[in-house]
Amino acid sequence: MKLAPGTRVLITGASRGIGAALARRLAARGCVLGLVARGEEGLRELVASLPGEGHRALPADVADRESIRAAVAAVGDVDVVVANAGVADYGPWLDLDEELEERMTRINWLGTLYTVRAALPGMVERGRGHVVVISSGAALRTFPGAAVYGATKAAQRGFAEGLWHDLDGAGVGVTVVYPGEIETNLHDHQPEKLPTWRKGGHEADVDECAQAIVEGIERDKRGVYFPREVRLLQTVHGIAPRFADLMLRRLRGPSAAPRRG
Repeated sequence: MKLAPGTRVLITGASRGIGAALARRLAARGCVLGLVARGEEGLRELVASLPGEGHRALPADVADRESIRAAVAAVGDVDVVVANAGVADYGPWLDLDEELEERMTRINWLGTLYTVRAALPGMVERGRGHVVVISSGAALRTFPGAAVYGATKAAQRGFAEGLWHDLDGAGVGVTVVYPGEIETNLHDHQPEKLPTWRKGGHEADVDECAQAIVEGIERDKRGVYFPREVRLLQTVHGIAPRFADLMLRRLRGPSAAPRRG
């Protein structure tokens, strides 16, 4: 899909991280953006910094079906919807607070359903559009301490893969994005709980990730893997999970794959 001046794009989780970086890339191309997040102040600051006109700050909660539906309606005819909002909480599952696992489920998984449900019917009716689901490398191989997070991301993956087939002939594309460790503030709320494998300065540049997503939309890619090592992880884990574990132990230490056998 061509991202031309005037293309209407709705991005959830837009106030920071991948969402904000993508907003900057798309605004530079002349797209008109509807930016969704729970915090209004961050959204308004982002809108004020973007080139172009017509961008809107739309405070909404993707975990609330009616809230995100109203945000999508405020944008009007959405050409591209980016389901990006997400949260992550680490820890062994038996030690994870039930409220946190339910929050991840509501935002990461149900939030994706609600967002796409609100925007997709209009795209199908017009016979054009593009759906982008920001999943995670954790959807391809869940890491220790991230059982629920990985599950929500795998749910996104399965949904988007099925949707891609459902929309055959509808004129609407679907791209799933699998970011690896990206330089964002997704984990700023719990730095002391990050597992050892998640530490060590391996983060990829968020602006380069945003550019890869833009290219994925325009080329109608089914999947965007960033950085490219994420694609290798998918391949190796899919063929030989034990070998993938060995590879990860060598790259990130034993905490990345503590159970052998």
